[in-house]
Amino acid sequence: MEPESAKLFAAALAIGVGAIGPGIGIGLLASKAMEAIGRNPDAAGKIQGAMILAMAFTEAIAIYALVIALIIKFV
Repeated sequence: MEPESAKLFAAALAIGVGAIGPGIGIGLLASKAMEAIGRNPDAAGKIQGAMILAMAFTEAIAIYALVIALIIKFV
């Protein structure tokens, strides 16, 4: 394998594997938040605020994986 193709493969692997966890996490977060809102609609505002904050932290992990993939590709 040539060095350039190895770098591209490593970058693709980094973002691919790095996006699996946050994808599953955000799906579970949204699922449980909708379930909680369905059980207690009066608390929808508090649940939604906490859900959005947790999603932002979860999405940060995917952004870190993207940064690593870009570093691998361009350095």
